[in-house]
Amino acid sequence: MPRIIQKELSYEIVGILFDVHSRLGNRYQEKYYQRAVAEALKGKNIRYEQELEVDLKYKDAKIGKYFLDFLIEEKVILEIKAVPRLLPRDFHQVLAYLKARGLELGILTNFRSESLVYKRILNSDLKTRIDTNF
Repeated sequence: MPRIIQKELSYEIVGILFDVHSRLGNRYQEKYYQRAVAEALKGKNIRYEQELEVDLKYKDAKIGKYFLDFLIEEKVILEIKAVPRLLPRDFHQVLAYLKARGLELGILTNFRSESLVYKRILNSDLKTRIDTNF
């Protein structure tokens, strides 16, 4: 049976996202959702880094940098949006973050919609893993 990557941690993160959306609604700027998520992570004693700088490299040369919204428990990247709808570039952004960090799982979420939207994004470069939606 295929395993769900970071199952328990994913459930906790998604639960936090739903709680924040239910309490704040869908009309605020992204930075306020980020602050609320940070407070919720603290409240659950979940380790995270926010606005984490990650180098983009070509071979051994640094050619740029990314800023991750959240790196949670050094295992999951969480990218928060507050936009009318998610676009392919948003998915590509999270995938690029995963590849730069060598991680398996990212969660992309959008707070602007009436109902919270979240997507699990897997790093396809790590082919030894199989995942299913939950």
